[in-house]
Amino acid sequence: MSSPFSQEDGPQPPKVLKTPLEIVANLRQLQQNHDPLIITFEERNQRFQSYVIAVDRDKNLLILDELMPNDGERYLANGETFNVEAFHEGVRVAWKCEQNVRITEHDGARCYFSSIPPEVIYHQRRSAFRAPLKQGELIKIELAGDKLRTAIVGQLLDISATGCKLRFPGNISTNLQAGQVYERFTARFPFGPMTTAIEVRHVQYEDKLDITFIGARFHRINGQEQRLVERFVYQLQREARRFDSDGLF
Repeated sequence: MSSPFSQEDGPQPPKVLKTPLEIVANLRQLQQNHDPLIITFEERNQRFQSYVIAVDRDKNLLILDELMPNDGERYLANGETFNVEAFHEGVRVAWKCEQNVRITEHDGARCYFSSIPPEVIYHQRRSAFRAPLKQGELIKIELAGDKLRTAIVGQLLDISATGCKLRFPGNISTNLQAGQVYERFTARFPFGPMTTAIEVRHVQYEDKLDITFIGARFHRINGQEQRLVERFVYQLQREARRFDSDGLF
């Protein structure tokens, strides 16, 4: 049986980005977030890792960090075609490099100069990266609004850029209604509180635990609050990467 808290927005079909503005924006996002690149050469099984160091649209220049392991550099020197793949918050960004790459140095470090790819595959495989919180680090939240007599205090279980899952002690399923918007949801992030409206999507009371679980979506969140949410999601994602390496090599 599927969970009522699973993502409702399913995977989207991949898009092929062809405009320089879109391509550069996505490459710069990989650079700014220091997302690892997975590089594979055609007809070779080994995978290598790199990073985007710089993107210069005016010079049509993309600078990649030294390959890890660095023995893959000999394939670059041979002019072999390679594929690049990266993931950013549930989005797959990929392209192919068929032109020769110049092996050089940038700011004293080994790197590779190539042209900005003429097209990039952009595949939103889920609606948003959903970051779970560790049991000992759950965030205190408070829910209030015109439809509630008093504020309800609970905990944040997980969060994405678009919504969150909450838990409250006791049975409050009769107090909350699916589809209802509650104007004041406050999450006390480590770097400061964030308050926005949420729309409750699911309410589920577990009598054995005496806990009510809530699935919610942020409602008309403004730019400042959205940035706070994304900052916290990124912080959780970065910590998860640190402790859950996928063993690339």
